[in-house]
Amino acid sequence: MPVSLLLRVLPVVVLTLVALAVAVWPPAGLTPATAHALPLVIGAVALWATGLLPEYLTALLFFLVAALFALAPPTVIFAGFSSTAFWLVFSGLVFGAALRHTGLDQRLGGALAALLARHCAGHYGRLIGGVVVAGVLLGFLVPSSLSRAVLLVPIVLAVADRFGFEPGRRGRTGMVLAAAFGCHLPTFAILPANVPNLVLSGAAETQYHYVLSYGSYLWLHFPLLGLLKAGVLIVLIVRLFPDHCPQQLDSPARGMPLSAAERRLLGLLLASLALWMSDFIHHISPAWVGLGAALICLWPGSGLVPKGVVSQLNYGALFFIAGILGLGAVVAHSGLGRLIADGVEHVIAFAPNQPAANFAGLTALGLAVALVTTLPGVPAVLTPLAGRLAELTGWSVEAMLMSQVLAFSTLLLPYQSAPLVVGMQLGGERLGAAVRVTLSSAAITLLLLLPLDYFWWRWLGWI
Repeated sequence: MPVSLLLRVLPVVVLTLVALAVAVWPPAGLTPATAHALPLVIGAVALWATGLLPEYLTALLFFLVAALFALAPPTVIFAGFSSTAFWLVFSGLVFGAALRHTGLDQRLGGALAALLARHCAGHYGRLIGGVVVAGVLLGFLVPSSLSRAVLLVPIVLAVADRFGFEPGRRGRTGMVLAAAFGCHLPTFAILPANVPNLVLSGAAETQYHYVLSYGSYLWLHFPLLGLLKAGVLIVLIVRLFPDHCPQQLDSPARGMPLSAAERRLLGLLLASLALWMSDFIHHISPAWVGLGAALICLWPGSGLVPKGVVSQLNYGALFFIAGILGLGAVVAHSGLGRLIADGVEHVIAFAPNQPAANFAGLTALGLAVALVTTLPGVPAVLTPLAGRLAELTGWSVEAMLMSQVLAFSTLLLPYQSAPLVVGMQLGGERLGAAVRVTLSSAAITLLLLLPLDYFWWRWLGWI
């Protein structure tokens, strides 16, 4: 066995064996449900993190083991299939097929390529920067990172084609990463832009009657965790996946009218975008808006997708998303997430007169929870503990709630974030490339951005 493969296999085997031992001989205080779920959770997370198996295959193994050993009710294990995220991904796959079939992806890609060419002048770094900035700007308009990835990644692929970044080239990987990360990671600093933000907002209002303010949330988080982190992403992608802009393969067509199919699809996408942007008015989930638009694309005679398109969709991406969401549901059902949070709370020495240590400790607590529950699980697990943690640290409950953003905006591994995984899947890139960016950006965040953020919080009077 090659050494590189052995180094990936060994941690998975060791961690799973240890977890199995815990399941067979659970220590005092560990419930059977938690002990039995632990090996499956660790095994699935390790396989997704190392990429030993295709992501969809790990998800199917998770479903099989969880169902065979009745680790949770079927409604919990397969909760991902009934989630809005699953159907939004399905809609995104249909949109991608429609964009390719009608040629609208090349049309929009050509327009964006022309815009980037004017402002980037063939410079690879500025090209990556333009894509990241486009993703961040979409965060203010589209209230779902999944929706943003669905819209942006196919267009960026068309832009990559026009600039000559063929599949397998580092520049193409860099552009997909710029789209997937740009429309997701910095937008945690925008209140309605991501699922964990919304979970935090809803839980805070329900449990503490505290309504998060859009403006104060943005002012507290966006300068460093949004704007500066976007700059870090640009530098990282350019350094980790260096390339140069090849000569543009062909110029975007000018003066050519849209075809009837292109006009219909463009109108459908604009209508979907308008409904996504106005969800605070009609309260219709972006997933159901997307599913309705997907049904229009699939309707016989629409001419927006090729015949038999349903059998050609990437169902691996759908199984993977359902698996990640199912994992989070099993963790919550088994009590594993709360156990980890309680355990870390006893390990970390919180004290009212140590604001810097508390700041670091709360971030570590959130990161530990996020590794097991994925990012949306952080506010679900930690919000009920905010009152107790406020007593231990001497902070206000509002500051405790806001501190969760420090953790769920710091991504360690791609499997923690369904939108990032979807973006990479839609871009046809493996998660290994994303791992390099997540680990590098997490290191810079922990060593630079969060210390700066601490002083920013102090200056604003939050701690």
